[in-house]
Amino acid sequence: MSTEAMTYESAVERLEQIIARLDSNQAGLRETLELCGEGKSLIEFAAGELEAVGQGLEELRLDELIKRLEADTPPAG
Repeated sequence: MSTEAMTYESAVERLEQIIARLDSNQAGLRETLELCGEGKSLIEFAAGELEAVGQGLEELRLDELIKRLEADTPPAG
């Protein structure tokens, strides 16, 4: 699955599937390598999504702080 059409939730769900398959000890060497590569890509995608959400929350907090400061500042004059 391409990460372009993926959501954070679907990435985490796929990671859980990969972990379960690896934990089953039924994957051969080549499959294990492929699953690890896919898992790495999914982790990078999920980390990027979390970072983007964190930045969005930080921006919201800054916007809220600016509004509070502007509301508390008496008009010039």
